[in-house]
Amino acid sequence: MSGPDPAVATARRAVRDFLAAPGRAALLGGGELYVAVSGGADSLALTEAAAHAGHRLGLRVCALVVDHGLQPGAAEVAATAAATARELGADDARVLTATVSGRGGPEAAARKARYGALRRALAGRDSLVLLGHTRDDQAETVLLGLGRGSGPRSVAGMRSLDPPWGRPLLDVPRQVTRDACAALGVEPWTDPHNSDPRFTRVRLRTEVLPLLEDVLSGGVAGALARTAAQLREDADALDALAAELLDRARSGTELDVEVLAPAAPALRRRALRGWLLAGGVLELTDPHLRAVDALVGEWRGQGEVWLPGGFAAHRARGRLCLTPSFTPNARETRQVDAPESHAQGSRQDRGD
Repeated sequence: MSGPDPAVATARRAVRDFLAAPGRAALLGGGELYVAVSGGADSLALTEAAAHAGHRLGLRVCALVVDHGLQPGAAEVAATAAATARELGADDARVLTATVSGRGGPEAAARKARYGALRRALAGRDSLVLLGHTRDDQAETVLLGLGRGSGPRSVAGMRSLDPPWGRPLLDVPRQVTRDACAALGVEPWTDPHNSDPRFTRVRLRTEVLPLLEDVLSGGVAGALARTAAQLREDADALDALAAELLDRARSGTELDVEVLAPAAPALRRRALRGWLLAGGVLELTDPHLRAVDALVGEWRGQGEVWLPGGFAAHRARGRLCLTPSFTPNARETRQVDAPESHAQGSRQDRGD
């Protein structure tokens, strides 16, 4: 008796291996496995594979379909995706509604709304939501990071596990999910936005990556994914060292400059990033981080550094301090670095 179609088998194996990896059982303590379903080929192939692997582990598989309400007929598309998920073996399928708004353009706003809706649907803390990102999505993410100069974290791409999110198909080519759907006899939904050149990812997918594949004689998506994996390993090692440095430098809510100063700037900035994020500073940019690092590595008596969210970092008596800023429009009215002419006054005011 012949086995499953090769594409179906590839998707099933990817999910099975993902769920069997060390530490995954702790995220499945509630006995449920969630799958985010859009109705596209990636998520449908993932749903069938998750049902196949999850049921063998005694898990109840629930599909979560997010209706963004951005296109005519969106509710019908969501309902069809939920029905198809059930046909593919999901024990339950729920349609979630999301309101798309906010800054960052339509792609970023829709992504934020989608992830928010998925988080709200989780039954408890120990939950895992599988996402259908493939190797091709990883390659696009790496290219976006390179093009925007976003640093090693962005170039390192998406993690296979970033609780509550799991991405079992990151090493699987997108074509495999299409082939799997064809073998399973399901017709995936094609999102019109996925062919709209107004969106950056669409142009990367349809113009940039095909050109690179042609110029470099193929294998570009796989090479970019391998690069991301290597950078993630390096980043994890540096993050561990930065966490140790941060622990040694902590003095209550402040940081000891003498402990931070001898460290390599790259390591020091990672430690500072962890400190700032823990303090509530969000949307950090590289210029913000470098300006805070300059309070340690390039100290000349400069004033505070204004940060997103209404915070300011300054140096006082050999300590780095993070305080709320009470200037309503601080982000708009202050520069990231204080002018050099303020150096002497700042040194006196801050006592350093």
